[in-house]
Amino acid sequence: MLRGALGPLAREIMAKVSDDDFSNDGLKYFRTKKVRIGGIPVTAMRLSYVGELGWELYTTAENGQKLWDLLFEAGQEQGIIAAGRGAFNSLRLEKGYRLWGTDMTPEHEPFQAGLGFSVGKDKEGYIGAEALKARRELPINRRLRCLTVDDGTSVVLGKEPVYFKGEPAGYVTSAAYGYTVRKPIAYAWLPAEAGEGDTVEIEYFGKRIPATISADPLVDPTMEKLRG
Repeated sequence: MLRGALGPLAREIMAKVSDDDFSNDGLKYFRTKKVRIGGIPVTAMRLSYVGELGWELYTTAENGQKLWDLLFEAGQEQGIIAAGRGAFNSLRLEKGYRLWGTDMTPEHEPFQAGLGFSVGKDKEGYIGAEALKARRELPINRRLRCLTVDDGTSVVLGKEPVYFKGEPAGYVTSAAYGYTVRKPIAYAWLPAEAGEGDTVEIEYFGKRIPATISADPLVDPTMEKLRG
């Protein structure tokens, strides 16, 4: 697997190495198809966990290095870089993508985590269906919130306590510096009454760092980049 050829110039690079159609019509968002890249058989998935145009690319192990080298060489004119996990995490937080096992676990509900849209209302019979149906009718007592750090520089690690109105009220799940928005980002579980624009404090090694609850996602809320 190659995590992805991602970014606004990804199609320009792909056009150099493949005769397959990577346009919106040729490979729609959240679809998959078999393609050839430089003669290498590849499964291309039109999705992106960093919120940019692109594809996750899968091939066999013996072709992995060849595919990497081919794309990296083809992308030099476009300024391609080999981005690592740090960039990946920063971009997915700017886009508001949740990480299972980190931002939410089995103790949380999809409606609390901002994922209620993904629960099919017309599906029945699966384990937990009745419980979820009942939860729709009840008020939400906590939410996963996006925070931006007020001083613009302090980046926390995760699992720090968060104070609301001077009282401990939740904890940070994920955090990183957002290079697009040019400020540190953290996601945190907080009481439902803590809303956008409210100030909270993150305790970091004994120091209280002010942060603001911000609209989610911070980048491309209309999905134009991702679906472009």
